[in-house]
Amino acid sequence: MTTPPENSLARRLGPFDATMLVMGGIIGSGIFINPYVVARHVHTPFLILLAWVAGGGIALLGAFAYAELASLRPETGGQYAYLRDAYHPSVAFLYGWALLLVMQSGGMAAVAATFAKYTVELTGVPVADSLLAAITLAILTVINCLGVRSGTNTQNALMLLKLAAIVVLIVAGATVANPARLSLRHAGDGPSLLLRFGAAMTPVMFAYGGWQTASFVSGELRRPKRDLVVGLVAGVFGVIAVYVAVNVVCVGVLGADGLAATMTPASAVMSRALGARGARFIAAGIAVSTLGFLSQSMLTAPRVYYAMAKDGVFFRAVGRVSEGARVPAVAIVLQGLVAIVITLSGTYEQILSYVVSVDFVFFGLTGAAVFVFRRRHGPGEFRTPGHPVTTAVFTLACWAVVVATIVQSPRDSAIGYAILLAGLAAYGWWRR
Repeated sequence: MTTPPENSLARRLGPFDATMLVMGGIIGSGIFINPYVVARHVHTPFLILLAWVAGGGIALLGAFAYAELASLRPETGGQYAYLRDAYHPSVAFLYGWALLLVMQSGGMAAVAATFAKYTVELTGVPVADSLLAAITLAILTVINCLGVRSGTNTQNALMLLKLAAIVVLIVAGATVANPARLSLRHAGDGPSLLLRFGAAMTPVMFAYGGWQTASFVSGELRRPKRDLVVGLVAGVFGVIAVYVAVNVVCVGVLGADGLAATMTPASAVMSRALGARGARFIAAGIAVSTLGFLSQSMLTAPRVYYAMAKDGVFFRAVGRVSEGARVPAVAIVLQGLVAIVITLSGTYEQILSYVVSVDFVFFGLTGAAVFVFRRRHGPGEFRTPGHPVTTAVFTLACWAVVVATIVQSPRDSAIGYAILLAGLAAYGWWRR
């Protein structure tokens, strides 16, 4: 058996781990809450369910594209490596820069705050939400510094617990659902319906986001070309099944109008099915789900900063691997610290408003990278089904979200792009 290089990551993960990482990166607290947002835009069961199916289809097209990229570039950093090799190291650096300062850390801070809020309400622990959120992030940082297996076992356990909570929601809701409320007739047509359906697709696509972060740990998969492909496809299919089932139950129990009228649809469904106990159960399920998302984020994102350091465009220490655990401990601590600072500062809500416009820019660029690699090297071992049409649909859908976000939130988008462009100066400094 060949001894791995001293400063390399350990390949200890398999296809089940990859699948759990994909599903864990997607499923947070959104599916318990977001269905009402969609129902407020489109007012019939047919259109509500169509939006969730369509969003899942777009996510699956993206997963196919990323699976081909993974078979071509099975390297640590995943999406970072795809952008670097398809375009230019500066593009990849800007992605990592935005991930640390905006996209990942801001999202983690917001999710940690949600976890703390639900935990305090459920347990009555006399501690401030922000402090509990910071302590949670610190504990997850330590767990992930102990080794990739330690971090993955924690993530897998939390993922299975959140799936169990969702299954209980689906089964309990099905017992009180009214099939008549699931009539698939749709009302209205024309430009106004298209605009409303487009608005509904925005929160749906955000709810399906996150599967790409599993690509960050390619360097720790035993067979990255195979395991990540299996994880991406199986994980996204699994989430589509879960999301559609949850929405069928929500519409069946509450009706389209009732779903649009409540901001806590999962709690409303469980209250009708099991009373106050049901509401408390789903609150605990949301807390576990947010904790699982945090665990997945702490495991995956630091691998991007590690890859940046190995490329010489970030602090050299971030590229170090701890001797015993063989994980990028400095990168993990960096991610934890930035998320904790944002959590304690209370600025995560402002940061989250900048995330959307920036995140989907890189989604679109990564989808387009399939065209770049096909032209240079031909297809990978995994070929994207239906390419070039399916890849083009995914890429154009991402650009559509970018345009819609700029139109709806020009100020927040401008701030997000200003932070992104500031990264060019940082890149130039590190290159020098």
